[in-house]
Amino acid sequence: MRVDLDISIDPNDYSFSHDIRVRFAETDAMGVMHHSSYVAFLEESRVEYLRSLGRPYGELRAEGFEFAVLELFAQYRASARFDDLVTVHTVVRSMRGASFQMDYLLMIDDQICALASTVHGVVDQNGRATRAPAWLKELLTGIPS
Repeated sequence: MRVDLDISIDPNDYSFSHDIRVRFAETDAMGVMHHSSYVAFLEESRVEYLRSLGRPYGELRAEGFEFAVLELFAQYRASARFDDLVTVHTVVRSMRGASFQMDYLLMIDDQICALASTVHGVVDQNGRATRAPAWLKELLTGIPS
């Protein structure tokens, strides 16, 4: 699966949102959030999204699943600064075989500060590709298996 860069800028297209406040340690010498800090924001939102679904990452690991990051794309639009409250909108966008894409819309108030996407491979604890759990597929179809 290759990342699809047609990322929505409409918060209503996302099924989950999570607020994260920019810490001083995440800013650079220019006083803006360092580009590498956005990756941690994506991860935190992704983990909280799974928790909100009743699928905490620790339990997924205990069931034998890992969601390895295969690709990451980020487009920065406006600077986030120390103490800004960033709302990270998150959705599972697509799935193909043993991989799936998640999209993210990062906003401060009504301003887009970044768009991002991650592609994940569903692997077992030995790193081998495995079938995605049925509940993950249901996020896209809405139909219980």
